[in-house]
Amino acid sequence: MGAAVVAMHARSGLVGLNVVTAALDADPRTAGLDVRFAKTAGEMASHLREVHAAGASPIAAWSFYSPDFEASRRDLTAVKELTRDLRVLHVAGGVHASAEPLATLRAGFDLVAIGEGERTFVSLAHAVARGDDVRALSGTAHIDEDGGFVSHGPGERPELDDFPPFNARYKKWNALEITRGCVYACTFCQTPYMFKARFRHRSVANVRAHVDAMTASGSTFVRFLTPTSLSYGSSDTSVNLDAVEALLASVREGAGPRAKIYFGTFPSEVRPEHVSERALAILARYADNRTLVIGGQSGSDRILRETRRGHDVDAVVRAVTLCVAAGFRPDVDFLLGLPGETNDDRDASMKLAERLVGLGARIHSHAFMPLPGTPLRDAEPQPIDEETSLAMARLESRGRAYGQWRKQVVTASDLVRARRARVP
Repeated sequence: MGAAVVAMHARSGLVGLNVVTAALDADPRTAGLDVRFAKTAGEMASHLREVHAAGASPIAAWSFYSPDFEASRRDLTAVKELTRDLRVLHVAGGVHASAEPLATLRAGFDLVAIGEGERTFVSLAHAVARGDDVRALSGTAHIDEDGGFVSHGPGERPELDDFPPFNARYKKWNALEITRGCVYACTFCQTPYMFKARFRHRSVANVRAHVDAMTASGSTFVRFLTPTSLSYGSSDTSVNLDAVEALLASVREGAGPRAKIYFGTFPSEVRPEHVSERALAILARYADNRTLVIGGQSGSDRILRETRRGHDVDAVVRAVTLCVAAGFRPDVDFLLGLPGETNDDRDASMKLAERLVGLGARIHSHAFMPLPGTPLRDAEPQPIDEETSLAMARLESRGRAYGQWRKQVVTASDLVRARRARVP
């Protein structure tokens, strides 16, 4: 008996699926296992039929963020309908499944991988290949025959160097994860509650080895995945610019002068209090981007304190001023509709937005979403009033603001509705 993996390679779970399928090749027990990637329910069903016909036990791998849960549930229903004559193990992992394992299982998934999934997924694939019972594996949860919820706790937290950051065998490149976890623990963010409020960094040598592999394959773009890019090499809230420079110098050497290196852009923002003349000089020397994403979030010091952002409004203004002086355009994240916002808080945010635009920034607008697993998971989004909406529209019409905040307001309502439906 053997096993084969078919990953639903769509929406927000791409990086997670790249990483856990790459982990299979890092373990001799599962190295070389057949892995396929699907982008639609129909394609996934076809792959599952093919691997089943070849004599393998199919594992359907799913990963998604909270806003994509309902769409993934619909896809799961379609795949199961198309393969109802097959025995398929549907496994869900990632931040939403880890935060809401019971709801994920009730949506129809057979097993949930809780927490970080590299070691769990290797053990799972090995067990399936051997014909062993997977329901007793550490790092998983399931619903038993009596309808009871059974959890074996979160998976083991690996060192980042232990596993690849992308799937090189199938050329599934993504931003290189250089840091996992975050010491700041902002109340609206899933990252510190999924990965713990401490930093784990991938070593420079390990990053370089993967950059070399990308370069050898012909890839000419390098991006980084980290909750706070200038925290690289630090164990606390301090900045270790020597470590940042060592990282970027090695990446530039490995990628070559023609490669495009992006640091401090999506998906790796820069915290405003970390911006300094030396930091900007390092980025200007090694990185190609001249736009930096700065996490501002609010123009209200009260809101910044209550969401545990760890900086004040003045830090955002200083960061923008320094960026512009160094030849960078700062795109400043603003989070609209945070719980407990007052008219004064909203007014302060819009005044700050106008001030930053006047200094040379753009506003990157988001709407608060009560994400599962965070301290604000049960909070009600504050309605975004007409005055704020008009202020954002004026900035957008001038090309000084952009973002998906209107769509996120709808998603936030969906998350609240789903949460209420789960409450007895």
